[in-house]
Amino acid sequence: MKRIKLLFYLLLVPVLFGTSCQDDDQELGRLLNKSELTYRVEQPKNLDAGGNTVILINETPGTISMWDYGTGRSTKTVDTVRFAFKGEYVIKFSAVSGGGVVEADPITIQVTEDNFSYVNDPLWTYLTGGVGQEKTWILDYGKHGVFDGPLYYYEPLTTWENMQDGTAKLGWAPSYADNSWIIPEADMASTMTFSLKGGPFFSTHKVSEGKDEKGTYAFDAVGHTISTTGGTILRSPSFIANASNWNSNLVVLSLTEKSLQIGVRRTNSEGDYLYVWNYISKEYADNYVPEAPVETGPDEGFDPTFQPGELLNMITGGSFSGRMWKLDAAGNPVDWIAKGKGWTTGHAASRDWGWNNTWDAAVANSWIRFDQFGGLNYTRFQNGQTTTGTFTINEDTNEIVLSGNNTLLQNAGHWMSPSTNTIKVVKAFPTAYQSKGIWFGTSYDATKDEWLAFHYVLGN
Repeated sequence: MKRIKLLFYLLLVPVLFGTSCQDDDQELGRLLNKSELTYRVEQPKNLDAGGNTVILINETPGTISMWDYGTGRSTKTVDTVRFAFKGEYVIKFSAVSGGGVVEADPITIQVTEDNFSYVNDPLWTYLTGGVGQEKTWILDYGKHGVFDGPLYYYEPLTTWENMQDGTAKLGWAPSYADNSWIIPEADMASTMTFSLKGGPFFSTHKVSEGKDEKGTYAFDAVGHTISTTGGTILRSPSFIANASNWNSNLVVLSLTEKSLQIGVRRTNSEGDYLYVWNYISKEYADNYVPEAPVETGPDEGFDPTFQPGELLNMITGGSFSGRMWKLDAAGNPVDWIAKGKGWTTGHAASRDWGWNNTWDAAVANSWIRFDQFGGLNYTRFQNGQTTTGTFTINEDTNEIVLSGNNTLLQNAGHWMSPSTNTIKVVKAFPTAYQSKGIWFGTSYDATKDEWLAFHYVLGN
């Protein structure tokens, strides 16, 4: 194996930028001398006869570790690195203190035997194709039946385990077809390759960034992280400045034979979030044959048909009766229904793009009621206040018209808060309203045939 030589570029934390550090700088602290660094690089031969297991130990008090071990980087005080391939490796150690960064003399180690047991995990095979192989990945532009686009947004601390057990919280999954601003179309030709041909080598071809990169990578198949040196993962050029770390301990959220998701924490003024870049293998993409589209009709209950008086009886309970309805806040409270098809399937699907904590607070212990006590009456109870009025029904259009300025439950200041007194019954279930509720449309875009609709269910 060729000797791996890597340049180590230190990215200093913001407090270390600006004026140069002096030994007597009381604000930053004293700059350590190289002779004061205490650290160890151990190769316990009882674990690997070839010295493949290397333990990195920083014993310098009050410092942050910065290791560069040839195939990856680490900031851990104690870390264990396992080299699958024999060869010569240079271990570089630097310590960060209040006074600045001090770099120690590099240590060269020899790994005398291959130990491919460290790269024979199925995830390694998914990533690289296996020992002696390499695998090329491309960003998914939503054309291969895997992801809807190259970038999804997840909550900051989302992990592999969250993706596996279904607890991952997706903030936004923009389709590229509707959000081409995310990345230039030219980057469809960009590639990223992970190799196990003689070593863990990494390379990219980035069209928009105008560069070809070559380096190495470190993949933790147990902790589900990945780091790169000499290059960075494929990403959109317009997102580069939004995150400060594109190299070290990036979270791997999913990995299969055909797909890969890598998360990068956003660190700009927009706030902490996880950019998740969606990749598919180039081999899969090159051989993909799209399935013939399956035409499906509108959602169950869309544009319902009622017998004369049936809608009135459903919402009121009949003559001299009344029914209380509440927003399905804990279930599926809101949907964007386009051409008869909604896309939310539960609470998480509408979380943050529309539904949020302010809605939870606004509609807690609140309800609306339709009744036929001495007329057609409408009541809204919210925030301890009761608003009353009357209503009529247009049976030709399935519209409920509330008197005066009455409308549905409110969330003042939020863009979804209803303002109309004409409520369209977009979806309803005349024989199953007890369990399925009613979808009341409050906003309509005629150019796209789209409804913003709220889901109300029977209250107590």
